[in-house]
Amino acid sequence: MKVLASISTFAGKYFAFLVIAAAILAFLVPEPFIPINDYVPFLLGIVMLGMGMTLKPVDFKLIAKHPLPVILGLIFQYTIMPLTALLIAYLLNLPPELAAGLVLLGSVPGGTASNVMVYLAKGDLPLSITMTSMSTLVAPITTPAILYALAGHWMPVNFWEMFTMIVQVIIVPVTLGLILRRFLPVFVDKTVTVMPLVSVLAILTIIMGAVGANAESLATAGLISFVAVMLHNAAGLTSGYAAAKVSRLTLSQRRAVSIEIGMQNTGLGVTLATAHLTPLAAIPSVIGTAWHNITGPIMATYWSKWPLNDDHTERKDTKNL
Repeated sequence: MKVLASISTFAGKYFAFLVIAAAILAFLVPEPFIPINDYVPFLLGIVMLGMGMTLKPVDFKLIAKHPLPVILGLIFQYTIMPLTALLIAYLLNLPPELAAGLVLLGSVPGGTASNVMVYLAKGDLPLSITMTSMSTLVAPITTPAILYALAGHWMPVNFWEMFTMIVQVIIVPVTLGLILRRFLPVFVDKTVTVMPLVSVLAILTIIMGAVGANAESLATAGLISFVAVMLHNAAGLTSGYAAAKVSRLTLSQRRAVSIEIGMQNTGLGVTLATAHLTPLAAIPSVIGTAWHNITGPIMATYWSKWPLNDDHTERKDTKNL
């Protein structure tokens, strides 16, 4: 178990590089990875089970005691990211499938890796965890509704089919994880240390399937997709921080909101695009998986150098954004 825990720590630390390596492998030798797409929902369910096993009832108390930062964060999450994606899609004149895929990336909830980044950035960790949890729980409604409203003119979006899938691959596994923690705490404590490794392997497998199915398309659309994802991520990080600042949230809360908004649940984006749109529409989420895990640590490292109790630091921190 200790060996697996060590491997899990290594996989989490170098996740972005592993994603890039996996994508390159699937791009060069796509055929063996194409059948993986049939098992993508199951693989994402495993990832979300791991998330559920890490959650505790205390993680949901913040919204009852201090609801405003959480509510504002959720509003920013589900407005800034999808609307920015829509704007970028028009500005770059993206093909319909890539445009819909970028809007989908902006419409999914926050990713679990954001919690670690917020902790390293000396941000408000309880707020980050609560935002991730709440944005995930409302995703069955918000994600298909936003995608239908903003991208339905590019591609057909079946709200109820997407709603059902999100419930199956997110809500059910997360709920099961919570139940396991409640009734089998000893089992959960022994296995939770290796769940990051399981999650990393599942995400890498999902990415290889998506890249394998889109190897030819990536050769022609990869560059513009990468530019779109970079702009989208940068807009999320900066706009999230600015919106939190205008809302008079504390410095630690601004950092949490910024990272939460900037780091999406790209695994869900790949899953929904593959199952309900087209394989090409999954490309923005595939690229986002790697890119978000590069910019997230960069922001966390930068902010970790600036303490929260120094007014001069806060002014400098804000100025640099």
